[in-house]
Amino acid sequence: MLVEKNAPLQQYNTFGIMARAMNLVRVQAPQDIRDFLAQPPLGASRQVVVLGGGSNIVITGDVEPTVFKMEIMGKRLVEETDKHYIIEVGAGEVWHEVVAWSLAQGYPGLENLALIPGTAGAAPVQNIGAYGVELQDRFDSLDAIDLSNGEHFSLQAAQCAFGYRDSVFKHAPAETMPLTMIARATGVAEPRGMGLAGRAVITHVRLRLAKDWKPELGYLDLARKQAEKGIAQPTAQDIFDWVVEIRRAKLPDPAQIGNAGSFFKNPQVTADQCEDIIAREPKIVHYPMLDGSIKLAAGWMIDACGWRGKSIGKAGVYDRQALVLVNLGEGEGSVTGGEVVTLARAIQTSVYERFGIQLEPEPVVW
Repeated sequence: MLVEKNAPLQQYNTFGIMARAMNLVRVQAPQDIRDFLAQPPLGASRQVVVLGGGSNIVITGDVEPTVFKMEIMGKRLVEETDKHYIIEVGAGEVWHEVVAWSLAQGYPGLENLALIPGTAGAAPVQNIGAYGVELQDRFDSLDAIDLSNGEHFSLQAAQCAFGYRDSVFKHAPAETMPLTMIARATGVAEPRGMGLAGRAVITHVRLRLAKDWKPELGYLDLARKQAEKGIAQPTAQDIFDWVVEIRRAKLPDPAQIGNAGSFFKNPQVTADQCEDIIAREPKIVHYPMLDGSIKLAAGWMIDACGWRGKSIGKAGVYDRQALVLVNLGEGEGSVTGGEVVTLARAIQTSVYERFGIQLEPEPVVW
């Protein structure tokens, strides 16, 4: 285990924000975490933040807690039944490469999630999703390390408390139940009470992919792409290719323009609330959900408030997709985390004043 002092973080976050980590540990195996915890004084503090692909963070200054840079690799089939393939991937694997690998191996089901930035270990934290599929739809279980004692534990889907871009890993602990007890629980009455943010580090993720594969083409963009291609019965590879085309057309490449992907969640409201909004804003883009709620298009609302192409300092709103905030600077003249936060708050205020909706950011602010 190697601890890097005063490590630069600009190359490790897709916004390209300049900052440093006082201490950075490259975690290439679960034992690296245990070794760190055994080393005073750093390990004794248990103050840790986890860095995967850096695609869902906004860094507002130098980082004092120890940064775990997740580099646990590996992709393999661990079980095959008559109905499913179960694959296991290391937390440091690039998510898009996991999707491409699974298709190449003949394990379809992740194609709608192609080109989502980040690592496999971050996928369940955020419950990533796109084009009608969320990680929870394909999730089997995960392995993690308890930061309080270095012990290994596993969680099933119900114990992860998945929600829209949400999981138990995004909530601070409200109680001190040992994580090994949580892992043994058969049911979770109030999963939010056992938030695991800052309390555990995911090392491996297992995904359950159905052999009886069916294409998910419910989103308008995919339906349009299908009509454009003239393919009545697309394969999983077709959908993968279409999703990649769509995302590349809409979203900037972080290697060219720093960004964190979609910056705000699409808010969900009740049918009655939606009717009230439509009465005032008849053109608002909205989608009915299976649970009866209505999802509103955050990007459309931001655009309607006139933010597309606008900026504050070096933080800007992408001119092709208002849901994306971008870094308008370069190198040492890069955007600061403070500028990104200021722009995000200004957008939230505009949307709330016009629509009565409070937008919630997706990235975590460090």
